[in-house]
Amino acid sequence: MTIIKFEPLYKERPWGGSNLGTFFEREIKLESNNIGESWDIVDRNEAQSIVQSDLYKGLSLREIIARDCLTIMGPNWDKEARFPILVKWLDCRERLSLQVHPPDKIASTLQGEPKTENWYVAHATKDAGLFIGFKQVSNKQYFKKALADKDAENLCHRIKSKEGDSVLVESGRIHAIDGGNLILEIQQNSDTTYRVYDWGRVDKDNKPRTLHVEESLESINFNDINPTLLNTQNSVGILTLANCKFFRIKKYSFSKGTKINLKVENIDCSIIHLISGSIQIGKDLIKKGEQALSPFSSNCDVTLLTDSVFLITDQFVNEYNLGGLVSN
Repeated sequence: MTIIKFEPLYKERPWGGSNLGTFFEREIKLESNNIGESWDIVDRNEAQSIVQSDLYKGLSLREIIARDCLTIMGPNWDKEARFPILVKWLDCRERLSLQVHPPDKIASTLQGEPKTENWYVAHATKDAGLFIGFKQVSNKQYFKKALADKDAENLCHRIKSKEGDSVLVESGRIHAIDGGNLILEIQQNSDTTYRVYDWGRVDKDNKPRTLHVEESLESINFNDINPTLLNTQNSVGILTLANCKFFRIKKYSFSKGTKINLKVENIDCSIIHLISGSIQIGKDLIKKGEQALSPFSSNCDVTLLTDSVFLITDQFVNEYNLGGLVSN
């Protein structure tokens, strides 16, 4: 066993589109033109990744960790703990809500879970952009008034996005993804999102979606001013995109025929995210848009079958993630 691949779980969203099928050449059996999310790796009570093939075919991510925790996660992981990372593709045909995820220190008081995430833009239209942080220092009272006046957008910092852009969205950072973005989101295993503003959008029943204004005001970092994007479109070789206490993400961009050993055996569990091209690990192929889990006990020798770009997420088996280390 060299890698483990899972069946994607597709989610309809009012802002979603059809790019997940067309861009990645996937057969999606949902009869909808509003597929906003593909949950490619997830271990939650309400959603479980199912193994596609080989040794664990048909089993859930939760089941295979419980069965073979040492092999998959290594000796320091509690087999009862949830897999600490959730991986999604987001097809944002329209603008998402203006939102925030609660920071560690207050998440539990709000009955939520903290979430730090990283966005990598795989494709963007010419008008695409991202809202992250504020244009200038604000506060609860001023921002709450702007919400009531429907003027919140003018306080938020919008940046034009393009292919290869990457940004770490830490808990507490106000954010929204504008229409025209196809984004790989790598995040803590959390599903707590507080919507503070939804641009006046209504659902099919002409009702506005639920907002979480008070929770958002408690969570937002009002001193988060004019953050920037890391543009990696022309990067060659290895580039670190994010390195926080919850995970590390590196980008690999190499030409056809390159061979790379991604990790030393028995050192780390990691996730491979193929952005473009085609790669082979052992006898297993990974194609554009696919994710794969490389277990702790496996070596990971990659051969690029074409010019390829892929990301590696690792260093997430630690005390900060949900479940944490087993105490000695």
